[in-house]
Amino acid sequence: MKVILTQTDTTVGFISQDEQRLKELKSRSSKKPFIKVFRDFKSLKDAHIRVPNRFKNHIRRAKKTTFVVKNQAFRVATSPLNSQMLRDFTWHYSTSANESKKDFCRSFCEQKADIIIEDRFGLHQNSSSYLYKINQLKQKRIR
Repeated sequence: MKVILTQTDTTVGFISQDEQRLKELKSRSSKKPFIKVFRDFKSLKDAHIRVPNRFKNHIRRAKKTTFVVKNQAFRVATSPLNSQMLRDFTWHYSTSANESKKDFCRSFCEQKADIIIEDRFGLHQNSSSYLYKINQLKQKRIR
């Protein structure tokens, strides 16, 4: 699978369905999981991620928010995608397009990505998504 550099719903990111390739690219610990981004709620349901009933409405209404349930991080990005290549994925792993603990550097990203998708607005760093860890009883904001 290819690694794609694109403007995601939150910030500039690398996306791919190959988790191992992303780990090598970012020199990331194998213990730290990636966010799995789904294109719609049907895809999330098909992935068999069980969300506690009391938080389902919150997840449906959330924008630019990542949730962690039983050590699985996921987000539903319903924003329209401009590329046919991205529309064909029902899900993909996503990570920020930078070296670990550093800011966005275009030259680093262009060297690492197989495919670059850029619209007329270009690639620009924004704030990352909110991050909530949820279980059967409560939710806790992590970021």
